[in-house]
Amino acid sequence: MAAEPLRKLSGSPDCKNGTCPTLWAKTATDDYVVQGYVISDPEELAQLALPEGETAVRIPAAVLEEYFRAQR
Repeated sequence: MAAEPLRKLSGSPDCKNGTCPTLWAKTATDDYVVQGYVISDPEELAQLALPEGETAVRIPAAVLEEYFRAQR
């Protein structure tokens, strides 16, 4: 079964190589995919209390700001 296509919504304006934090939309659902920097600090992760199967990533505010600015 082929993976569902993703549509790029916004990315880091400072990105030079195309592999920077990005906000994506799944084309067939109302879901979003966030590409960002893995949070590995144990104290920070403990604050999130993530359940099994979830992870957290950090993305620059500019990525979300670009997306919301485009929605106006």
